[in-house]
Amino acid sequence: MPARPSVSGLALHNLRYAVRMYPNGTSTATVAEVGERAMIERIRARLPGTPPWVSVGIGDDAAVIEPARNRAEVVTTDSLVEGVHFDRRYVPPAAIGHKALAANLSDLAAMGAEPRAAVLSLVLPGDFPVADLDAILDGWLALAARYDVVLIGGNIARSPGPLVIDVTAFGSIKPRRVMRRGGARAGERVYVSGTVGTAYAGFLACRHRASPGGERSVVPNGDLAACEARFLTPEPRVRLGLLLARNRVASSCMDLSDGLADAVHQVAGASGVGMTIDGGPLPIPDAARRWFVEHGSVDPIDAAVSGGEDYELLFTVPPRRRRALAAVMKLAGDVPCTHIGMVTTGRDVLLRRDGGALPLPQGFAHFR
Repeated sequence: MPARPSVSGLALHNLRYAVRMYPNGTSTATVAEVGERAMIERIRARLPGTPPWVSVGIGDDAAVIEPARNRAEVVTTDSLVEGVHFDRRYVPPAAIGHKALAANLSDLAAMGAEPRAAVLSLVLPGDFPVADLDAILDGWLALAARYDVVLIGGNIARSPGPLVIDVTAFGSIKPRRVMRRGGARAGERVYVSGTVGTAYAGFLACRHRASPGGERSVVPNGDLAACEARFLTPEPRVRLGLLLARNRVASSCMDLSDGLADAVHQVAGASGVGMTIDGGPLPIPDAARRWFVEHGSVDPIDAAVSGGEDYELLFTVPPRRRRALAAVMKLAGDVPCTHIGMVTTGRDVLLRRDGGALPLPQGFAHFR
């Protein structure tokens, strides 16, 4: 965080508000009452020591980090906007912080990069509770600690409307191991990690429970709680991405932040190929299938390919690397990888099901 914040109405360092507490010890102050500088110090006090490759950390106008030897730097950024990416009625603050970093770590995983550092920018409504800010940091810092991500800076600003969290993350990789979207070739198999449709079912379930009269539904053939957890606290496939890159298994790769269908279209377009996805083997959990049918009145396959935020990896594998993939799957442990289709000649992107093939639906897009 910068040592000299920009001039604004929040720049007053009014610490007396920071000690006003509920009986249980939780602060009742808002971020406007505490002020920008006090919030920066509050964040700074929670951080562990910086590694030696961070030459200049929090406290100057910018951070300085030393590149890893013989490795390329990979940079990605993502934003979460209240009302677009989350709803505070049913997404707790810690989950907001977790997902803000997870989205970036998923991008690094899709490139095969090892996470190193991140900057965090918070655009906060003036009446946002300090206790909720602390909880956002709890979620963010807990995930950062798991992957040795160092917070090296950021910014705090006032929002006249929604809460916005922006993260830029840095990773490293040997240049020849970088995975991209544009390497798929005809005759290769298409795989997806984990499950699909899980987070979308969790989103629908969380939203349902937050609606007037909504209650938690029981799904006999699966664990709906796992779907909700995938939506609230997605698990970026960092280890799998590193293994795919190190073993040069994948010819192309992309994460599923905006859904399976979006990723398939993106990889096919970047590679100049077609793809045919088989609906039958799609790894859709039973709980998600039941929810889509009984509560969403939507077809499970359509929902699974179009829904987003699973943060799994879609990747293609040449025939000569299938044995290497088997070895990677053993090392990846409990993250299954399912063969869901083939790369084809031409440019058609199809979904095969019920004995026929139709154009694969488009995934989520902000301005479609």
